[in-house]
Amino acid sequence: MSLRTPIQALAAALRNLLLLLAGAVLLQACGQKAPQRAACPAGKVCMSQGINAEPISLDPHMTTSTTEHRILLDTFVGLTQPDPNGKPIPGMAERWETSTDGKTWIFHLREAQWSDGVPVTADDFVFAYQRILKPETAAEYASLLYVIAGAQAVNEGKAPPETLGVRALGPRTLEIKLERPAAFLPELALHQTMYPVPKHAVEKFGAAWAQPANYVSNGAYVLKSWRLGDRIVSVKNPRFWDADKVCVDEMSYYPSPDAISAERRVQRGELDVHWDMQSNRISHIREAMPGYARTHTWLGVAYLAFNSEIAAFRDKRVRLALTMAIDRDFIANKLLRGGQKPAYTFIPPGIANYSPIAPPAWAAWPLERRQAEARRLLAAAGYGPGRPLKVEIKHRNTADPMLFMPAIQADWKTIGVEATLAQNEAQIAYAAYRSRDFEVADAAWIADFDDAESFLYLQKSSTGAQNYGDYKNPAFDALLDRGANEPDAKVRAGMLADAETMMLEDVAVAPIYFYINKNLVSPRVTGWTDNVNDYHLARYLCLKGADNQR
Repeated sequence: MSLRTPIQALAAALRNLLLLLAGAVLLQACGQKAPQRAACPAGKVCMSQGINAEPISLDPHMTTSTTEHRILLDTFVGLTQPDPNGKPIPGMAERWETSTDGKTWIFHLREAQWSDGVPVTADDFVFAYQRILKPETAAEYASLLYVIAGAQAVNEGKAPPETLGVRALGPRTLEIKLERPAAFLPELALHQTMYPVPKHAVEKFGAAWAQPANYVSNGAYVLKSWRLGDRIVSVKNPRFWDADKVCVDEMSYYPSPDAISAERRVQRGELDVHWDMQSNRISHIREAMPGYARTHTWLGVAYLAFNSEIAAFRDKRVRLALTMAIDRDFIANKLLRGGQKPAYTFIPPGIANYSPIAPPAWAAWPLERRQAEARRLLAAAGYGPGRPLKVEIKHRNTADPMLFMPAIQADWKTIGVEATLAQNEAQIAYAAYRSRDFEVADAAWIADFDDAESFLYLQKSSTGAQNYGDYKNPAFDALLDRGANEPDAKVRAGMLADAETMMLEDVAVAPIYFYINKNLVSPRVTGWTDNVNDYHLARYLCLKGADNQR
């Protein structure tokens, strides 16, 4: 079953949601006061966080963004869970063992309950993995589980779900068989695609199980309410096995795409945390709000994708010209100024078991030489003053893209390209990318697990919706497949480096800069630890004085 039909329906629904939210903004402009800090029940500890966008869903199988994942980290626990430093530690699995060939894993589950009191069992994991891979689920992240034996065949409708290499050996023993060794499996288990879902609730309510009235989770928090355009509220789960160590009783998440407005709300004390800052304001924030700005290396890259359905972008010379003409050093060092690094390759530095490849030779050229070569390439492709290339860049309306997209527009104007900008709410933009409703897409990718494969698989032919430009190269796919089956970590790293080099020589994407994570955190918040994964679970946080008052 094609992913495009449900994705296009989702895009339409998101556009309707945007109209609803725009109406709320208009009402506020007409005199309604902006929401203040919500009242906290007597004797409780409440925390408020600003998030970058309204989630699409809080069903782990229907989500794709870091915004949704962060909320799900508070409500679900997979086989592993992040410690305060963002590293995987035992979660639902208290321990595990691996076969000598690395292809069979046995996980021994702790005794735990769903938030409604029903025991969490190995069957919930089996049910979850079969569900996300069923073609009718249309889960955009399903391909992330292709490491499991039989997963791709199930997802493509070529085999029944029961053939998946996952089974319950008992109520608290789970076996997972893999297509090939995957030492990163404990890290991958932190991702929502490997969370259990409550079989009994999904079978009873269907897709409506993820609505607040029916929501069931196994983590430190459970969803209480969700008012579109206002806030999402999760409350402490008394049945969580570590509930006595959880300080915050109620966590509110406020969609706050306007970073400057959110900054002011943090300063006023209405929000305790906001998951972003406008990069070029970080120095100002550090002066005006000492102790609030938190930045750290993050395994992520901002890039442009070219829609291969557009005739102009089938010509490598056009893609290369547009890529060469971008002044990444200006964007990262002069415009954003938050610690981001110019990106001429795709995989960020710091990825485990991988050494960065050399950038393309043109990366060392002066900008003027690069732009002159870009004009030559465009002319060779048939574009010039008498026939200018006209493109639309669809981009997110979050803080940093709003800053750097006009710079790219100006860079392309210098080489004779007429680029228009079309800004969209982030979730709507990504829905458009996945349905190929774009010419050039402003995208970003944060590692799902600490491995180069987490970036390279985006461009694999079988990846589907998240391969936004529909890059297809059998030689690239073959390199990834060979690397996936290579047990020697050093040899595998070399194969993945060759694959990255090939993909960049094909100009499948145009990397712009490597990310940092940027959070505004009130000094009242305790337990916050900056880390490379940017995981900050509510169960580890508290407010100064609150832990002494309870």
